[in-house]
Amino acid sequence: MNTSSYVSSQSSHLIGRAERDFETQKPRTGGQSALDKDAFLRLLTTQLANQDPLNPLDDKEFVTQLAQFSSLEQLNNISDSIGEFKETFSRQETLSAVNYIGKEIRAEGRSISKNGTDVSSFSYTLPDTAEKLYLNIFDNHGNIVRSVTLPGRMPGEHQFAWDGKDHGGNSVQDGVYQIFMAAEGVNGEPLMISTKTSGVVSGIVNDGDQAFLRLQDGRRVNIKDVTEVVGDKSKMGGTA
Repeated sequence: MNTSSYVSSQSSHLIGRAERDFETQKPRTGGQSALDKDAFLRLLTTQLANQDPLNPLDDKEFVTQLAQFSSLEQLNNISDSIGEFKETFSRQETLSAVNYIGKEIRAEGRSISKNGTDVSSFSYTLPDTAEKLYLNIFDNHGNIVRSVTLPGRMPGEHQFAWDGKDHGGNSVQDGVYQIFMAAEGVNGEPLMISTKTSGVVSGIVNDGDQAFLRLQDGRRVNIKDVTEVVGDKSKMGGTA
């Protein structure tokens, strides 16, 4: 075996081993980026130390490898920065949500609550004239407790007041219910309906990277769904 063949064989063996080490130690999270650097440098050192003197490592290939590693490092740094930004934003969102405590808010949603004779308010908005409206109220088990057919309505926002009773006129149990609506236009076409719910905020709940407002009746509202702050109930001397 000549010197060139031997060096080439040894170089291939060592480079292959270094590449396997690099793949094995490649991090899955940004916290282990040091392993990337160590493995990459070990691979590069092995290539340079064991290159064939008669066929040295091509400079273009060398530059390409450095560029690839630089791109990987930049991606890791971007990922870390995004993670830090999300944590900071989540903290700021929570601090901002504290300002809602004690205030009545309106938010996108379809949930309503019943407590004795008190039923939370509910509104819906029509984009066009509705010939007919259909409304179903579900309990937390998915059962329909009440179905209502409403007469035609003009475009705009409207209120719906539920008396807290079922089909037979019996008062339902206290708790949270869901309202689903459908509407037909003057030509029978379906209309998109946006619905809003309301309640008084009593606390803040963090769930993952999102902040939720906890209402006095136990419901939770994503802070991103809030569309209006109606008033400060703590100063008005009332509850929802």
